[in-house]
Amino acid sequence: MEQLSSIVGFLENKTILVTGSTGFVAKVFVEKILRIQPKVKKLFLLLRAKDSASAATRLYDEILGKELFVVLKEKWGSDLSNLITERVTIPVAGDISCEDLGVKDDQLRNEMWSEVDVVVNLAATVNFDERYDVALAINTMGPKHILNFAKKCVNLKALIHVSTAYVCGEKAGVMNETPFKMGETLNGTFDLDIDLEFKVMREKLQQLKEDKLSEAAITAAMKDFGNKRAQKFGWPNTYVFTKAMGEMLIGESRGNMPLVILRPTIVTSTIKEPFPGWIEGVRTIDSLAIAYGKGRMECFLGDPNSTIDLIPADMVVNSIIVAIAANADKPGEIVYQVGSSNRNPLKYSSIPLWGHIYFSENPWTGRDGKAVIVGKIKILDTMESFHSYMSLRYILPLKMLELANIVSCHYFDGFYTNAKRKIDVVMRLVQLYRPYLFFKAIFDDKNTGKLRAAARDSMDSADGFHFQFDPKSIDWEDYMMNVHFPGAVKHLFK
Repeated sequence: MEQLSSIVGFLENKTILVTGSTGFVAKVFVEKILRIQPKVKKLFLLLRAKDSASAATRLYDEILGKELFVVLKEKWGSDLSNLITERVTIPVAGDISCEDLGVKDDQLRNEMWSEVDVVVNLAATVNFDERYDVALAINTMGPKHILNFAKKCVNLKALIHVSTAYVCGEKAGVMNETPFKMGETLNGTFDLDIDLEFKVMREKLQQLKEDKLSEAAITAAMKDFGNKRAQKFGWPNTYVFTKAMGEMLIGESRGNMPLVILRPTIVTSTIKEPFPGWIEGVRTIDSLAIAYGKGRMECFLGDPNSTIDLIPADMVVNSIIVAIAANADKPGEIVYQVGSSNRNPLKYSSIPLWGHIYFSENPWTGRDGKAVIVGKIKILDTMESFHSYMSLRYILPLKMLELANIVSCHYFDGFYTNAKRKIDVVMRLVQLYRPYLFFKAIFDDKNTGKLRAAARDSMDSADGFHFQFDPKSIDWEDYMMNVHFPGAVKHLFK
């Protein structure tokens, strides 16, 4: 990759459209841009809202009002309000599942088309167990609508689409940074028809409504249907399947647009900027940490020798910004996988080990004011051992309770129903997350390595300081013990 001129300088006087603006990574991105380049021209932030007033409320309540922006507020003081409200940050009411992103204000839409230089798509539903119709609308058709909108931006220099590294499914070995071909499946065929997927989804939804099912029953059925469609073509769940189809649609329709597909792995708390440990939204390892720290989990399921691929949010954001500067005005499609498994692999077994040490030394205080004492965690390293554990500990007692409930004329109905519901939730979550607990892939990052080199060798030496995203620099034990676990406790434990 040719040497970059100043990356910070590139951002000056640029107008950027950000979708998914209330999301975790999007907030870190917005904060970073405002902090390092106050001379950015405009940030259009697309927010799901019914009108501009509602969008403005969401901007302040869900983005600028967050603790994440405290460093920016300390830097600018009273001038920050002027910077944000009068010059730069513009909330846009819209919806990526609609044509023209659902932007109804003609004047604003035309302004965006005439001024936007870069589009960064961070909008997605990341729920592994999402309804198929919802996931298709947001993760598959959403990127297509964003691409169509970007094509109308007369000054567009690049479209950055943030996907996920796990579009590779359950494959083992080294996953290369290659774009999908239209119709490509993970089980070796090219028989995936995205138009047909929308057709069968609509037919299924119509049938469920004709059967006069409750909304809860329709939701459950559409979740199951999405997972079955995903598994038919080789993907483990609706989330990664619909994300992969989104990549296919924009790759097929991009024309000569500079298109960057950026695939992060498991995004964790910030390691450095704007301060260490900021996180929002419970992710895979954090749900385990919360349950364990609160004394609700005695075992972890997973292969202790497998690699868990984590990457801090600020490193993901740094890679996005460098990718913008490196690919501006360069027609073509390129994939960057942003993770740690290739350069600095972390063993899955380290997480429960460090978690035990951390929560033993820093016990969580429950609502009763008592410290939660955690025990050394047991790792169940196969699905067979998990099912045996669940049968002995929970399922057999549940069957005995069911029998007692029948004998007692349903005296224990409420207790039995609640216990069964909790076990059903655990079993479903394990089924959804199973592919990632026994994950055998390593993500190649040759393209991303070139990006790192470009930032390091930039003509502006400040870029090397501002845009660190080399996972090799991470001391995992120090990060987990002194940054991530404390950050999760502060921001996620309720």
